Amino acid sequence: MNETVYIETSIVGYLTVRKSNNLILMANAEITREWWENRRNQFTLYISQVVLNEVARGDDEIATRRLQMLQNFSLLVVNDIVENLAAQFLAKSNLPSKATNDAIHIAIATIYGLDYLLTWNCKHIANAQIQKKLSQISNDAGYELPTICTPYELMGE
Repeated sequence: MNETVYIETSIVGYLTVRKSNNLILMANAEITREWWENRRNQFTLYISQVVLNEVARGDDEIATRRLQMLQNFSLLVVNDIVENLAAQFLAKSNLPSKATNDAIHIAIATIYGLDYLLTWNCKHIANAQIQKKLSQISNDAGYELPTICTPYELMGE
């Protein structure tokens, strides 16, 4: 059986990013495109309604492209268990209160027992200091935090 990956909103954002002079942004976008084209079919991919809501924002044309990219993805439900763990993440870690959706993304991937959470959000999600606390909170609640990483870390050989 394939390993499982939760696709967080920033991944789809990087797939539809406009050209920029920001070299890091463009490099991350290229890595994301390469992962999307060459590696994503080696995993079972999931999203949530939170992802769909987030990618629907912004420029109408780009939002439509993002939504089309995700139309055949399996949708994980945000239920009371997910919301409770997300609330614990916000209360007991150093996630700021404005990172509610980020906490929900992490909680979804954790509650559903996914292998990876794929993101470019290194401020609130792929953050080593925050992950350490999230892992403890997850363990205390009886769950294992998925591996949180960027596409670069899931490139394989």
